[in-house]
Amino acid sequence: MFSLTPDRSAVLQALADTFIPPLPDGSPSGSAGVNLDKLQDAIREQPEGAQAEFGKLLDLLEKPLLGLTWFGPLKPFRKLEPAQREQLLQSWASSNVPQLRKGFQALRKLCTLLYYGGSMAAVPAAWGRLGYPGPDEKPVDTPKPIRTLRPTEATTYECDVLVIGSGAGGGVVAGELAQAGQDVLVLEKGPYCHGCDFTQREVDMLGKLYDAKGTLSTQDGSIGILAGACLGGGTTVNWAGAFRTPDYVLQEWAREHDAPHFTTLEFKESLNAVARTIGVNTNYTRHNGQNQALWDGSTKLGQEVKLIPRNEKGLSDSDTHFRSLGYTTLGDAHGIKQGTLNTYLLTAFEHGARILADTKVDRVTIANGRATGAEAVHTTEKGQQIRIIVKAKRVVVAGGAIQTPALLLRSGLKHPHLGRHLHLHPTVVVGARYPQAMNSWHGPSMSVVNDTYTQLHGTNFGAKLETPPTHPGLLSMVLPWLSGQQHHELLRDASHLGSFIVLTRDRDGGRVTIDKNGASLIDYALSDFDRANMLEGVRAAAHIHVAAGATQVYLPHGTLPTLHAKDGVLQNPEVLDKLPHLSWKSNQFGLYSAHQMSTCRMGGDAATHPLKLNGETVEVHNLFVADGSAFPACSGVNPMLTIMALAHFTAQGMKAGRSVEARAEVV
Repeated sequence: MFSLTPDRSAVLQALADTFIPPLPDGSPSGSAGVNLDKLQDAIREQPEGAQAEFGKLLDLLEKPLLGLTWFGPLKPFRKLEPAQREQLLQSWASSNVPQLRKGFQALRKLCTLLYYGGSMAAVPAAWGRLGYPGPDEKPVDTPKPIRTLRPTEATTYECDVLVIGSGAGGGVVAGELAQAGQDVLVLEKGPYCHGCDFTQREVDMLGKLYDAKGTLSTQDGSIGILAGACLGGGTTVNWAGAFRTPDYVLQEWAREHDAPHFTTLEFKESLNAVARTIGVNTNYTRHNGQNQALWDGSTKLGQEVKLIPRNEKGLSDSDTHFRSLGYTTLGDAHGIKQGTLNTYLLTAFEHGARILADTKVDRVTIANGRATGAEAVHTTEKGQQIRIIVKAKRVVVAGGAIQTPALLLRSGLKHPHLGRHLHLHPTVVVGARYPQAMNSWHGPSMSVVNDTYTQLHGTNFGAKLETPPTHPGLLSMVLPWLSGQQHHELLRDASHLGSFIVLTRDRDGGRVTIDKNGASLIDYALSDFDRANMLEGVRAAAHIHVAAGATQVYLPHGTLPTLHAKDGVLQNPEVLDKLPHLSWKSNQFGLYSAHQMSTCRMGGDAATHPLKLNGETVEVHNLFVADGSAFPACSGVNPMLTIMALAHFTAQGMKAGRSVEARAEVV
C-alpha cells in the first residue's frame, strides 16, 4: 500500500509550490493549501499497480537521475531552483514520452484539486481571491429517513432479492420489487449521507461520495472518470439532467442489437413511470451565467436550444435555492433533487427492504449455474471490517459500468464481451472569459442544451453542448497549466469564466478488466472518428461563446490555444482552424467522463451480448444486471433516466417472471 515517507511529503510540497506559486497580492502558495493526508488517501484508492507507479514517480523526483528526463541538471527536484522546477514540469507536459505526460498530469491534478477544492479544514484563502463564496449556510439537521443496517460482527442475511448498488439502476429495482412484496436487501459500497452530511466542499465530498475519492481514471491517466459511490449512487451527485433517450438511439438499439423491447409501449411506460416518480420538470425560473450564455449565443447563431428537464421538487425562486442548486453535484443538502435516495430507496425501505451501506461486494456466489447470493465486507463506523454473507434467490448487480463487469469477472463469469464496449461520452471543457461576472457556481449546473451537432454527417454520432459545474477544484483541473503564475492568475478570474462542455456520443469503445486483486482496470483511447466529432463540437462551442459576448475563449488543449473576440467578432480564426492539426495524444489535453456505459450489454445475440433481453446474464441463471452497463451502446444523452427506465422495465419482468420476448408489444 502506498505511503508517504518524509522525503515523498517534502517533494510533494515542493511540487505544490511550483504548480501554485504565491502571488504578490498575498495568495498563498500550494503547500499551504494541500492536505497530504487526503492525497495519500486518494492514492490508496487506486489499483495496486497504480499505487506502486505513483510511489516510483515521487522517488524518481528525489534522485539526481531526474535530470535525464528533461536534459537538465543532474539534481533532485528539491535541489533545483524555482525556475528550473517549473521548466522540468513544462518539459514533462509536452514530452514525447507518455509516462512523463501521465506523471505530470497526475501530479498537477492532485495538487490543484486539493488546493482549490479546500482540502484543509479552514476556508481556503484562495476562495476569497477567486470570488468564490463556497456553499451557503448549513441546512437544519433532520433525522435520516432511512434506517440502515449496522452489523458489528460477521453476519449472514437471507432474502428473496439481493440488489448490489443503489443508484439509478439498483435503487429503482429495490423500490419496485420491495413494493411488490419481495424481501429485498440492498448492499451499497459507499456511505449513507443526508442533509448536513453534505458539506458541499469539493475535496470532502469527492472523497466521500465518488468512486476512488473522485480520482478514478483510465490506466494511462488521460481520462478522469466521475462515478457516484454512495447511497443513491450517481443520482445523488449528478447534475440533475433528466433526458429521455432519443428515439433514434432506441431504434438503433432495437435494430442493431436485436433488442426490440426498446421500441415497445412497455418501455415507454417505464420511461414515463420513472419520470413521474422523480419529478422531472422544467419549472425552474433562472439560468446561471454560463447557461444564459449558451442560450443567447446559440440563439444569435440561429441554432435551436432547449430547456433541460431536471428532477427537482420543492424549488422556490429564492436566491437561497438558486445558489444552492450549483452545489448539488456535491450532495443536495436541502433535499430538492429527487434521486433514488429521496424516492425509490425510501419507498423500498418503507416496504421492508433492508439497506446496508459501506459494504463492498467481493463476489457473487454461484452454484449449479445459478446465483445464490454474495460475499462482502462491511466497514463499521469504528473502521472495523467484518464479513457479510448473503443468501438470495435472485441477485441484481447495479454497480455501474466500471464496477459491475469487475464484480462479474471476480465472480467467475467469462463471457468474451464482458467488460468490452466501454462507452464514456468523452467530454472536453471549452471555457471563456466574459466582461461581466458569471458566478457560474450558482444556479442549476445544466439547464440549457444545444443539440445541433448530435447527428453529424448522416450518422447517429456527434456531440451535445451543455454546461458543467464550475467549482474551483474541478475548474483548476480542466484549465490547462502552462506555468504556475499563468494558471494561478487564470483561476483568479474564475468569477468571470463561463464554460461549455462538448459531450461526445462515442462510436468506438474501451474495456474494463481486473488486476490480480480483482480491482477494476480501465482502458480507453479516443478514436480518430470520435475525436473529429468532438472537435466539431469544440468549434461550435467557441463560436457560441463569441456570439454570447466572450472576449477570450480557452480551447481544450494542453498548449492553451486562446481565441480573442471583440464585439461578437472572432479576431484570430486561424487559431480555431489549426486546432484539428495539433497533436491529440493521451494527456496532451483534458478528457473527462461522467457517464460510463455498455460493458455488460444487452442484446438478442448471446454470442456477443452478455445479457439476455430480460436483464439476466446468459451464463448464470437468476443473476441480473440493471445499470448503464446493460445499454447496448451509449445513450447519447445524460443516461440517468434511461438507466432508471431500463431498471424499471427489468423489475417488471422480474415481478412477472416472464421473458421479455413474451411481453414485447411494439409501438
